[in-house]
Amino acid sequence: MAVKIRLQRHGKKNFAFFHIVVADSRAPRDGRFIEQIGSYNPNTNPATIVLNNERALAWLNVGAQPTLTAKRILSYEGILLAKHLQEGVKKGALTQEQADAKLAAWKSEKAAKINAKKEGLSKDAAAKAKAAAEAEAKVNQERAEAIAKRKAEAEEAARAAAEAAAAEKAAQEAAAEEAPAENPEA
Repeated sequence: MAVKIRLQRHGKKNFAFFHIVVADSRAPRDGRFIEQIGSYNPNTNPATIVLNNERALAWLNVGAQPTLTAKRILSYEGILLAKHLQEGVKKGALTQEQADAKLAAWKSEKAAKINAKKEGLSKDAAAKAKAAAEAEAKVNQERAEAIAKRKAEAEEAARAAAEAAAAEKAAQEAAAEEAPAENPEA
């Protein structure tokens, strides 16, 4: 019986998450499995991986073959490096303490990279929010200036119309005064 470490799809359409399972290679993708060793959620940034490292390493040591995606996840979590270091310990190339030290150094470096990515994402989000707020403030200021300009133009037009009306009224009054003065001769 060929045993595989693979992903089992769950979730809804366009929003899937996966269980990492150990299953017979002949079993359906979402069907029967031997053991669930973790989960993988690609919907978060960075992707969320929960994995039982000891069980994954135990299954690799007894011959379980990971699929391509499962292999990448195991590599990302350091399981394949741990297996490689354990093989070196078995062969006598290095001691268990050296292997543990190498694995711990790799894990701390990996954690630093992940934290840097998270900080970078949060800084980018903050920068985008700040830029959007500045752009919105600029647009609002331009709108306020345009409204003030239109109000000033409307007031100027109203003032000019009032002056024109006053001038026309004065002209009519002057014409009315001149007309009766010319009319008494008749």
